[in-house]
Amino acid sequence: MSTLSVVTLAKGRPDHLYNLVVGLSRQTLKPTELIVAVMQDTAYDLPETDFPVRQLMIGGDALPLAVARNAAARTAVGDALVFLDMDCIPAPDLVADYAGYLDRFDGLLMGEVMYLPGGATAGEWTSDAFTAIAVRHSDRRGPPAEGIELCNDYRCFWSLNFAMRRAAFEAVGGFHEGYVGYGGEDTDFGKVLATAGVPIAWIKGGLAHHQYHPHHMPPVHHLESVVRNAELFEARWGYRTMGHWLYAFRLMGLIDDREGVPIRILRRPDADDLALTGQQSHQPYANTATVIRMLEARMASDKDGRVAA
Repeated sequence: MSTLSVVTLAKGRPDHLYNLVVGLSRQTLKPTELIVAVMQDTAYDLPETDFPVRQLMIGGDALPLAVARNAAARTAVGDALVFLDMDCIPAPDLVADYAGYLDRFDGLLMGEVMYLPGGATAGEWTSDAFTAIAVRHSDRRGPPAEGIELCNDYRCFWSLNFAMRRAAFEAVGGFHEGYVGYGGEDTDFGKVLATAGVPIAWIKGGLAHHQYHPHHMPPVHHLESVVRNAELFEARWGYRTMGHWLYAFRLMGLIDDREGVPIRILRRPDADDLALTGQQSHQPYANTATVIRMLEARMASDKDGRVAA
């Protein structure tokens, strides 16, 4: 692979983007360029690098994730594209790993992701130091023992850290730009690839360390866009996606998502919902499965209490 562009989306979190750029500057194989799709009014103050960094200003108040990814991909000059979320720090071999694998695999590759606790990037940091404290997400499968392993379920696609040849990305038309805000565009893109016969695979390598930031899972703070995007996915493919989030929202009494009728939002998330789903600083990541287990246990207890009464 002769040229490889790294693409990231950015809004807020200037320290996270700064660390991503520093991580790219420490690569064993430097990228051809970094394209930053900036989803805010002002550009970022970034460190000096020995490769070009271009900031592409994307308008709109919402999170235009699909639009921003496509715009950045169109702007990039590389034969291959690495999409890396702004809260990820690439390990020194990430670019070289993707370049090597894409020389022999024409499809979408998903690199490894490990999660850092709060405070891990304070002061001077190194990728080696992250090894002792980073953890894998319990809801995501690990990488293969070596090489490439095909993924037979498009729903596993995750845009946090992936790469593919530019020609393949352009051939499927990129991300569907009807998805606005949080949720759904990843699974839609995975479905597009599966329908087009483009293989998806995990790799050993392409490692990125995810930086801590407060988050909610399920993403109650994006309730409206998750509902809207789930219905867009259903209109396109005949069924809904993000089922685990919708199920959690239903258990919380936030939505009515009966089949055959549009999803109805019953109420807005309150302080209790945010407390239940919120990530704490000692937690490297938020976890929907944990919240669902808590909600199911609470419902079972309430039911037992009513029966006993």
